[in-house]
Amino acid sequence: VRRQRILYKKNTLSSSRVEQLNSIGFIWDTLEHAWNKQFYELCAFRARKGHCNVSTNDERNTSLGNWVQQQRKLRKKNTLSSDRKEQLNS
Repeated sequence: VRRQRILYKKNTLSSSRVEQLNSIGFIWDTLEHAWNKQFYELCAFRARKGHCNVSTNDERNTSLGNWVQQQRKLRKKNTLSSDRKEQLNS
């Protein structure tokens, strides 16, 4: 799996292999995938609760609360990408 990702990033993975892996839902960028997963969880939380103030003390949402806290820290440090800022502000 790791080798496939490395070859893909180097653009040396054959197009047929890329198609095969895409057809089974292969995740090329695990960090981006994890970020998007948390973002969608935040969207669902907002839809249920009407706000994005996720508590890190809420046992059901500890992971999401920690992620939100981390995004806020990154934003304050001005190290959050403009794409992610835009997504979070939407």
